Amino acid sequence: MAILDDLKAQVEANTQLEASAVTLIQGIAQQLKDAIAAGDPVALAALAEQLHNSAASLADAITANTPAG
Repeated sequence: MAILDDLKAQVEANTQLEASAVTLIQGIAQQLKDAIAAGDPVALAALAEQLHNSAASLADAITANTPAG
């Protein structure tokens, strides 16, 4: 059944995307903790920008891959 194969493929793609997002968020969280511990305002500003860009990219990906209801 082609529809079942398509569904399985989409579930796998979603699972991989979700895992990537979790890894990204965990990495940024650790970098933020490190920058705070070091008292580094430049690193904090860079992380804020990175977080903003990552959030925008993730939101765009979700919107692009969500079927219209």
